[in-house]
Amino acid sequence: MRWENLALESGHGRVESGHGRADAALFGADAVTTRTFDSPEFRGITFHEIRARSIINRVPGASRMPFEWTVNPYRGCTHACVYCFARSTHGYLDLDTGLGFDSQIVVKVNAPELLARQLGSQRWTGDHIAMGTNVDCYQRAEGRYRLMPGILGALRDHANPFSILTKGTLILRDLDLLEQAAAVTDVGISVSVGFLDTELWRTVEPGTPAPERRLEVVRTLSGRGIGCGVLMAPVIPFLGDGPDRLRATVRAIAAAGATSVTPLVLHLRPGAREWFMAWLERHHPYLVRRYERLYADGAYAPKWYQRRITRQVHELAEEYGIGPNRAGMPRRLPEPPAAEERPVEPVQLTLI
Repeated sequence: MRWENLALESGHGRVESGHGRADAALFGADAVTTRTFDSPEFRGITFHEIRARSIINRVPGASRMPFEWTVNPYRGCTHACVYCFARSTHGYLDLDTGLGFDSQIVVKVNAPELLARQLGSQRWTGDHIAMGTNVDCYQRAEGRYRLMPGILGALRDHANPFSILTKGTLILRDLDLLEQAAAVTDVGISVSVGFLDTELWRTVEPGTPAPERRLEVVRTLSGRGIGCGVLMAPVIPFLGDGPDRLRATVRAIAAAGATSVTPLVLHLRPGAREWFMAWLERHHPYLVRRYERLYADGAYAPKWYQRRITRQVHELAEEYGIGPNRAGMPRRLPEPPAAEERPVEPVQLTLI
């Protein structure tokens, strides 16, 4: 890493404070405090606490996306999904995109107050804000830092429409806030469940709640009158794309009361591709050549393959009675942005 920190001791864990200009510039913040905790759920994880200068990001290539603005209170993700497209963004901070992405977590500790201030600006026009588009805002760190209640409160108070995509069951902690927000603005929730296979989940998404627990989130939200769709992602070629597996997954999604199901085939962009292929070599070496052929032309599987999966899932959704309504979500769920969300020049807002 490009910064060096002075180690201190704190009652809340080991703290290392860095205030150098290079360190702060790297994070887009005025100061960095690095912290570790001894509790089992955070062992081996380092948190870089920053006071961000802005929190609303414009999406690169927004004209091709169903939304233009995002809020990401964290960078890096303890879900540790081996296929995560956002891994490459850690390289912009001179952090490792493999284990570093899973264990070096940037926390924008002032995100709620910053968002409230920016939403109240006369220059903000109340556009839809998407969360969970880069890393999961309900990852494990949220249990300690509790940034989302303040963020949801600010969105509710300004009646600003928003959506959340998550693999985290921690979203249920904020049910009351979600209901309050839904009473005054458009709120869309979607949970990511790509497959049900337990062994596959344990190795490819080791830091996430089990798929069944995520479907309980869908069931609970639906029971409270908050429509919830499912992003069936990723559909993993040769491991999660068999007809029986697709059927079992869609059937479980329907039983949970999802308002929609949207399949998304695994894509392997630089940063994620290397990490995923190393995982494949360890766990399924017989598939390496098949993946090299399937993804020979780039990050995405061939169109014919994507169309086949989409058709199968949509037919199953119709069979199991999953409705077309997306319950407040954008008309289509986003594909990941082509590059890191970059600051916007202060024409409208000063963004990070």
